[in-house]
Amino acid sequence: MELSNGQQRLLFVVVVLGLAGLGIYLVGPGSHHGAAASPGASAGSAGPSAAASTVPAIQPATAPATPATAGGGVDIYQWLPFTQQDLAAAARVTLAFAADYDTYSYTETDTAYIGKMAGLITSDLAGSLKNAYDLPGSVSARSAQKQVSTSSGTIVSIRSFGTAPVSIMFVVNITQKLATTKGTSASTTQYWVTVVSGAAGWQVSDIELAGAGNP
Repeated sequence: MELSNGQQRLLFVVVVLGLAGLGIYLVGPGSHHGAAASPGASAGSAGPSAAASTVPAIQPATAPATPATAGGGVDIYQWLPFTQQDLAAAARVTLAFAADYDTYSYTETDTAYIGKMAGLITSDLAGSLKNAYDLPGSVSARSAQKQVSTSSGTIVSIRSFGTAPVSIMFVVNITQKLATTKGTSASTTQYWVTVVSGAAGWQVSDIELAGAGNP
């Protein structure tokens, strides 16, 4: 069914509230695999081919009629190109990727780093992350400082979604704990992480620093 602009705006609000009501079990700290790009670096590849619908910031003054389930609740997924199960799967992949993205050791090769994310990322993104990991400045810094890094992620919100292929862009906080010859530190950076649905299931196709251009 086609939704008006006002209905689309309300839909995003309902999605966010729905996630909160579900206990945000999708957005807890992720644990899976273990790899990542050089600290503070943002690597991205071409995202999904279809344009995503950006989350509106303004809520409509009146609410459209909402489809009800047999139990009397509202089935918001009738309006979305993905199911509740799809959303849960996409979130799990996103959090697993966040746990890998900034997890690495100065002794780790690019092949080992990318290999830990096998199945989680598209081939295009794998190439971009490998290139970022192999940047001369990153390589020399890891080696000279004997860097050992671990990361974890938390999903903040859904920024947008698209179709053909079905995609979801999450706003994700990735926290990096970095140990070097100079000591240890921790930092949190916000990213836009896009996951797409394909034959291999949900995979991360793009990661960008939040606010860095038009997703």
